[in-house]
Amino acid sequence: MFLRIVGPTWGIQTYALCILAGIVVATLLTGWRLRQRGVEAGYVVDIAVWAVVLGIVAARIFHVATHPDDYFGAGRDPMTALYIWEGGIAIFGALIGGALGVWLGCRQTGVRFTTFADALAPGLLLAQAFGRLGNWFNHELFGQPTGLPWGLEIEASNQAFPVGLPADTLFHPTFAYEILWNVLGAAVLLWLDRKRDVQWGRLVALYLVWYGLGRSVFETIRLDPSELFLGIRTNVWMAFLAIALGVVVWIVQTRRHPGLEPSPWQPGREPGAEEGVDSDVYTELPESRTQDDAEPAAHPAAATR
Repeated sequence: MFLRIVGPTWGIQTYALCILAGIVVATLLTGWRLRQRGVEAGYVVDIAVWAVVLGIVAARIFHVATHPDDYFGAGRDPMTALYIWEGGIAIFGALIGGALGVWLGCRQTGVRFTTFADALAPGLLLAQAFGRLGNWFNHELFGQPTGLPWGLEIEASNQAFPVGLPADTLFHPTFAYEILWNVLGAAVLLWLDRKRDVQWGRLVALYLVWYGLGRSVFETIRLDPSELFLGIRTNVWMAFLAIALGVVVWIVQTRRHPGLEPSPWQPGREPGAEEGVDSDVYTELPESRTQDDAEPAAHPAAATR
């Protein structure tokens, strides 16, 4: 039993459709989760536009920066670095650009950044799973040779097929591994959030740890060329960085904000709030106050799901 990739010429178009499907799924799931906290769909779309545009631009820049030999040097046309329709985007670049886009969108709309990031985290894993499905149609990012029964067969005419190997060689379907890992991760995040109301950016911290762990493993068995630093692929280092960042965010936010978010809105930015309110001023309850002195806690149903 094996997976077989043959030569359809519509791989690039199908890859783009997979990316678009992932964006739609992530936006719909994020919108549904935010509606549980009273944020209307229009705000989600406004923020998503920023995130998608900057995410795509940064994803291409990161890919070109980590694969310079594909675009620059003898016999290469540097202009092809702009041909994003020919494939080649980097998820870590998309995360950096997308995070910047979410931050800008939240500043514009008044939605709390951590609220949106936590609502997005499960959908982001699903979007990445759709993107990896596109790798199957695009004949790329497979792993080392394997004798496992689910090995992947690729046509020997594929540019990425290793020179000197028999045409019937099977390869690790690394994109399939990542699809399963991401879908499982989305389910885990949704379950944890439903059980424990994980807020203040802690859910997106768990996303970073989960994705980083999986990517650090799958990346090591891929065959596609990549820049190395200290003998380790660049994306493996980025996966380690994602794990470290996730751990730091979890620790810091747990210490700073042990309770639930008071609102999905930035202070003073709630819809209908009076003009002139200083949105940068927010005072949490002092630790000396007891629960009986505090304001009534928000009903659990108001937490992000």
